Amino acid sequence: MTKGQTSEVVVWTKSGCPACVNAKRLLDSKKIKYQEKKLGSSPSVQKAFAIATKGAKSIPQIFIGGEHIGGFDDLQNLQKRDELNYKLGLVSELPKRSITDKIKHALGFN
Repeated sequence: MTKGQTSEVVVWTKSGCPACVNAKRLLDSKKIKYQEKKLGSSPSVQKAFAIATKGAKSIPQIFIGGEHIGGFDDLQNLQKRDELNYKLGLVSELPKRSITDKIKHALGFN
């Protein structure tokens, strides 16, 4: 983990997956260390993936601090909502949001 990072990050990937590359690129841009688990490397890895993700069919699948975040879109949405740094343990609290921002978020406008 990098200085300030307190949450373990695991990224399940597969060769040739553009979303996997984008997820790793986003984490790299934040200087986040992560454990990459590549699907297709062995039957035991495939089984571990199925168990960890409760049968997810898409990749990447990302875990932060043991919490299943989801795929790249979910990771990107955390970033857009300014929640990713908090999940990663890079900041101690979530940024304050106005009631207007909360309503916009609830309605899907940001």
